[in-house]
Amino acid sequence: MTETVRRPGGRSARVRGAVLAATRELLTEGYAELTVDRIAAVAGVNKTSIYRRWTDLEGVLGDLLTEYATEAVPIPDTGDLDRDLVELALLIRRGMSGEPGDLIAGLAAAAPRNERAAQVVRGFFLERFGLAQSIVDKAIARDELPVGTDARAAIETIGAPFFLRLLVTRQPIDEAFARRTAAAGVAALRAGVFSPPATAAKAAAPASPAGRTPTP
Repeated sequence: MTETVRRPGGRSARVRGAVLAATRELLTEGYAELTVDRIAAVAGVNKTSIYRRWTDLEGVLGDLLTEYATEAVPIPDTGDLDRDLVELALLIRRGMSGEPGDLIAGLAAAAPRNERAAQVVRGFFLERFGLAQSIVDKAIARDELPVGTDARAAIETIGAPFFLRLLVTRQPIDEAFARRTAAAGVAALRAGVFSPPATAAKAAAPASPAGRTPTP
């Protein structure tokens, strides 16, 4: 009896790989000219296979965007808040260079006129910011930050300047900018900006002179 050898991933994985590779290739020509028909032709698959798996062009682009992010921006876990946020900022900078940045910009530009593009962009940011929250959550668990620190708000504040430059001002996103943005985020977290009100007030209060008891 001959045993059937199955290839890892199967046909579905091969189709996905071919479609995403074709999309990457076509994106070098610009987002505006991208269509399901062109992707199918370059990938060597039937376009019905694309519609069946991804529903539409934006579904393909969302999948590709997630793959870019997973490759370029893994969530750091060094065991130290400062190092984690610096690494995160440098990884975001790298992830916004070249094709990933162009894809984010293209989808964001289409979002006001295309609800599916808007859904993909929203879903992408919600997922990535949610994953990055673990940096702050782990710092809380290590007692580097107080319980109740708003991890989502902190990560959004650190990420926002990158997207401002990518999508609005088009200023360079260089290493100095990334490090400065991370440092500002760390300083805000340490100062209690994202902590519960009582904890934030305690962090902001000046230290009492030695030998004196603070007045209630």
